Formats: sequence, structure tokens, C-alpha cells
Amino acid sequence: MRNMFLVVVMVLGACSVRDSFGPSNAVVVPEGAQVSTREGELPSWQIPNMGEAAEAYYGPDSVHLIAQVQNSRAMKGGRNDHAGFLTTTFTDAGQDIVLVNDRGYDACSYFFPDGQHLIWTSVRDHMGDGVKLVGDWSDWQNYPQGAELYISDRDGGNVKRLTNNDYYEAEVTVSPDGKWIVFGRMIDGNMDLWVMNSDGTDERQITFTGDWQEGAPYFLPDNETILFRAWKASEYGQRPTPMTIFTIKRDGSGLEAQTFTSDMNWAPYPAPDGKHFVYVRIEEGTHNWEVYLGQIGAGPGAQPRRLTFDDGFDGFPSISPDGRKMVWTSNRSDGGKAFMQNLRLHVMDISSLGIGPK
Repeated sequence: MRNMFLVVVMVLGACSVRDSFGPSNAVVVPEGAQVSTREGELPSWQIPNMGEAAEAYYGPDSVHLIAQVQNSRAMKGGRNDHAGFLTTTFTDAGQDIVLVNDRGYDACSYFFPDGQHLIWTSVRDHMGDGVKLVGDWSDWQNYPQGAELYISDRDGGNVKRLTNNDYYEAEVTVSPDGKWIVFGRMIDGNMDLWVMNSDGTDERQITFTGDWQEGAPYFLPDNETILFRAWKASEYGQRPTPMTIFTIKRDGSGLEAQTFTSDMNWAPYPAPDGKHFVYVRIEEGTHNWEVYLGQIGAGPGAQPRRLTFDDGFDGFPSISPDGRKMVWTSNRSDGGKAFMQNLRLHVMDISSLGIGPK
């Protein structure tokens, strides 16, 4: 997954009704979905018919999503030896649910821009005894070394393995034009970013840092600039772990910081306008994780806009290609707010923010 010390334990054609929160062009809340808006938030709902899930990303139709969803077919692992997660696609109305991979334990996944192909991370070819995950997605010092990258059709057919080595590979995404794949690879305990062609050829390392641990890379709409977060191994153990969000060019040049605080700036995702990004911060002195909206190139004096207002975990935000919806993971439906448990996917109507494609 796109973090170093966390593991989440965790369609078209739906009849729908228009919500009562905004004008006629507002995002429609699907029929049967539970409204989950908190005071201070834009209108939101919990995706129905889904179990525990994490790190969801919209496909090009801005309706279908791909995510790791808890599944009894997966190996066990993580906190409390829970059932693991497998790559699944579905709509934000909780319909058209398709299991893409049926074995192992999966992490990050993403749509290709054609909407017909997927890329995902799995240990399906390195399952050990096939019962329990070898390694720990939540421990950067014990990441599953059998994690490999795969491409498949949208229904899970025609699986092609892209990597074949003893390294940890994950945190993979695709450029908007479909020509490039960016991902994280750990060699000798050090995580860096790599880029390759969309067919898996011509791998190229683009970061070469000894202390910084780079991950969670995403292309901006220009297909050249990559947004990512990094933290220092020398600072691991601080709570929260200090993290910085950066941009870098696809060839490894032009590294620029986009956040300037010494606290956690985590899980960034670019908006389709190429000017903004959503990310996660922990409110000072609490265990309250919230989603914020930042601006690329704004400098150290800029103040981000807070988007979520629930006393618990709100994380893994991403934005639909049309810029109208944000999907994120929250434990707000869990009355006890158990840390990193009972996480569900929620959608927010962000059409009023005006951060869609230009």
C-alpha cells in the first residue's frame, strides 16, 4: 500500500435520486447509499454493498473504481491476522462488483486510461504456504519481498506479470496518456521511484536518495510531472512520521517540495486541473487524520483547505478524472472509531471546488 507503517485492516446503471445539498448539476447520491456528511464537509456518502476496503481510484468514466477489498479467498495478514485484500472493481453506487485477482494478497491497483486494462500489485506468485502473508505491508522494514506488478484485462483475464525479482514493488500508477508506469521499488531496504513503459519495458530509476523513502507517485495531467510523498528513515519512529510532498519530472529532474511543515503530509493525489492536490494530515496532538486540498507551487505561506471533519481516520483520497468526486477511506461508520479498523469507502461531491480538467 502507499504508506510505510500502516496497513488497512480492513457501475453503471444504478437507480438514483438527486440529493438535496446543491444545485441541479450537483453529484447524484446513489439510491440506497447512506449519506455520511459531517458538519463542515461537502455532501458525501458511503459506498454501499462493499466490505472493508482501502485506497480506491476512479477509472476514466469517473464512475467505476478499483481498490483492495477484504476477501475470504485472500491469505491472512496484518493486524489481528485478518483476512487479506484482493483487487476488485465496482462503481461508486456499489454495483458491478468484479473480483480481478482470486488468490494471494494484493496492494495498490490502478486503471489504465482506456478503462479496459488494469495494473495491480500482488504476492500471488510468492504465497509461501498460501495461508499467511510472508512479510508485512505495514512494516517498511519487512515489506513482502514477493510483491510483483501485474497487468490484466478489466475482468482479470490475460494476466501479464511485469516484474520478476526479489525486490518489493508496489505503489504503482499509470500516466493519463497511458504511455508510462511509475512505481516504488525497495532495494536493500531503500525505497525509490522507477518509471517504465506501459508494456513493462525500459525500467528507469528516477530517485537515488539514501535516507529519503519515496512512494505514492502519481502523474499530473501533463504526463511529465509526478507527485509523490517521501519520509526519512532516520526520522522513522517519530509520531507522526514527518513527511513531505514533492513533484519531480519523469526523467528525475526538477525536484520541488510542495509542503513545508515538519509534520505528516501523506497520501497525495493530483487534481485533474494540474494545479491542486488532496492529501492527508494528522491534526496536531491527536490521532485524527483529515483530508486537505493543497495547491501546487503555492509556496510555504499557503494555507490548505480542510475537506473532512470527522474525529477518526480519513485517508487515501483520490479524485475522479472529471474532477467532480473525491473517494476516500474512513472509519466514520464505526461508532468505536477503532484505529485503522472497520474502514469503508466514501465519496464526496467536490464539483463546487472547480478543480476539474481545464
